[in-house]
Amino acid sequence: MLPVRILMIASEALPFAKTGGLADVLGALPVALARLGHEVDVVMPRYRGITAGEPSGAVTVRLGGQVADAQIRIADAGRVRTIFVDHPPYFDRDYLYGDAGQDYPDNPERFAFLSLAALEWAGSSPHRFDVVHGHDWQSGLAPVLLRNGYAPATLASTPAVFTIHNLAYQGVFDASWLTRLGFGWSLMRIDALEYWGRISYLKGGIMFSRMITTVSPRYAREIQTPEFGFGFDGILGHRADDLVGILNGIEYDRWDPARDPYLPEPFDATSLAGKLAAKRIVLETFGMPAGEAGLARPLVGLISRLVDQKGFDLIAEIADELPKLDASFVLLGSGDRRYEDLWLGLASRHPDRIGATIGFDESLAHRIEGGADLFLMPSRFEPCGLNQMYSLRYGTVPVVRAVGGLYDTVRNFDPRTGEGTGFSFDEYSAQALLDTLQWALGVYRDRETWRRIQQAGMTQDFSWDASARQYVKVYERALA
Repeated sequence: MLPVRILMIASEALPFAKTGGLADVLGALPVALARLGHEVDVVMPRYRGITAGEPSGAVTVRLGGQVADAQIRIADAGRVRTIFVDHPPYFDRDYLYGDAGQDYPDNPERFAFLSLAALEWAGSSPHRFDVVHGHDWQSGLAPVLLRNGYAPATLASTPAVFTIHNLAYQGVFDASWLTRLGFGWSLMRIDALEYWGRISYLKGGIMFSRMITTVSPRYAREIQTPEFGFGFDGILGHRADDLVGILNGIEYDRWDPARDPYLPEPFDATSLAGKLAAKRIVLETFGMPAGEAGLARPLVGLISRLVDQKGFDLIAEIADELPKLDASFVLLGSGDRRYEDLWLGLASRHPDRIGATIGFDESLAHRIEGGADLFLMPSRFEPCGLNQMYSLRYGTVPVVRAVGGLYDTVRNFDPRTGEGTGFSFDEYSAQALLDTLQWALGVYRDRETWRRIQQAGMTQDFSWDASARQYVKVYERALA
């Protein structure tokens, strides 16, 4: 394929702003596409605290009854540029999407402004864009604008690709926002933005894009079912021929145990001795016994948002069983207060076996991935998941529920052949989780088999280059 120029629109991207995996993708996919010879401009808000980018003029955005200018700043990294939309009334805030657990009430306006500003900037750019690629509901209006005469004429025939990172977030708002934003009631149709009497930006992205992708092949199938579709299964079934699941990659430069600056000693699949040094550091960090007995006991790591989606309701059901297992547990994360309190309580009552840190610490996350023997990820649903891939890379054997990207990346251990890269279960129940965890801990005692599982996981290729090539095929289909 000839080189293409891609306009990506997203609400967050590393290294500038992050709340979840979306930022990881926007930090890595454009770079991988550039390595293949393509050019990518990523448009995102200039949130409070972002200092990157050089001033590069302004765009005028007409939104409803208002006309406002947005300053543009550009951070240029060769074939990848980040375009910041600088409009303080919308983006100079403490948080990206909301405060105190509540979304900002003007989010429909804020992210409509982002899409309009992105297209206005692209329309006035001297470069011709071949594809507009939106990510999640925050950019869901961009395909709507392109297909309904609200975008600059220079972009009128540009095809849109839309990626669903997490179907649970749908950008659903009161229908009155249509006219408040200056759009006609003609978009209040079942084949447009209308969603149970309201409007959905996510639905707009799905209905008006040439191609739709999501972040793992299994998840692309799951979201067409009532169990995982969050009410969108029929909509996505309608677009099934244009829906493609592409597994997210991981950044091997950042997640490489052979040259990870956060680890006390490097290691790789041929020499795993460095894992023991990382394990000792983790145990000491959490104030847990790090002598011979502590190091011999399997260490189970969890790095996660503490929410139901990640299976913490199942973990809560078996919380009293965890200290009885022949294992130690360390948790790093934050989320629902009841789960934070649960883990802090467990750590207080069982300080020799359970440690918990509420919050996030990049260096500690790397050390847990390096030092843990097992990684627990019993998600209710998981569009892709990154931590299980980090774990495989670090010889930390995942214990997961077989859904979404977890199913696509973790091969369940087969005791008959001795092959597999982790342990998985199907039924979403506390008993299935406990049984699988006990099974994994039993296999851990067979050191030869365990080493084989570790090495099988460490030799998997989940680099972004493979994923980027699949995105290029999607762009080809959109352009065709």
